[in-house]
Amino acid sequence: MRVTDNSNRRLLLLSNSRDDAGRFLQHTGADLASHVAGIRKITFVPYAAVTISWDAYTHLVRETVNAFGFELESVHETNDPRAMIENAEAIAVGGGNTFHLLAHVQRAGLLSLIRARTMIGVPYIGWSAGSVIAAPTMQTTNDMPITQPDSFVSLGLIGFQINAHFTDTHPPGFQGETRRQRLGEYVAANPTATVIGLPEGTWLRVNGSSIVLRGRHAAPVFQFGTPDVIVDCDVEIGDRLER
Repeated sequence: MRVTDNSNRRLLLLSNSRDDAGRFLQHTGADLASHVAGIRKITFVPYAAVTISWDAYTHLVRETVNAFGFELESVHETNDPRAMIENAEAIAVGGGNTFHLLAHVQRAGLLSLIRARTMIGVPYIGWSAGSVIAAPTMQTTNDMPITQPDSFVSLGLIGFQINAHFTDTHPPGFQGETRRQRLGEYVAANPTATVIGLPEGTWLRVNGSSIVLRGRHAAPVFQFGTPDVIVDCDVEIGDRLER
């Protein structure tokens, strides 16, 4: 699916937030810094956090972006999160539980507002759940439905689905479906959809209609009725994903 008037999009969509050593946002530091170059403050959405407080999550992200030279504010720190988004120079949406994230974004009245701001060129950074909800729906998340959002409909900043933390691991003795099989089920039930599985250590850099996979690994793309396609890093893949 193609997004109408995508010419102003500036998206950085990470599979995961930590590198192999557990360092927060360091593996994508160069792309992150250039992605938000010229802005002073990032507006953060911490709603995906469940087992840590939003204050603690914001503190972690603030320390990291401060080290990159940016300030950070969080929508949970104000009585008017809509106004904060309306005035945001850049928007970051963190990972955690996707159901919890989307439910709180919807209930705060931020879904259409984040989309509108992003589609006019406000830089968007998402990791894990924050990347998943950039898609038309959140239905390709790996998370347990610990709460019920009003709808699975997400931001629709891109015309394809994301499966973050993609792995094709099949341990000995495991009799359940693999991730690849689960995503095959999704495109069978939604035959017009395209899904990209983002392995750990990868992210998508989206500038207008240009989409490039970045990081250390190739990624599978799932479409109904065709074999899975593997796309490589640092190659333009927008036409493969947004048909």
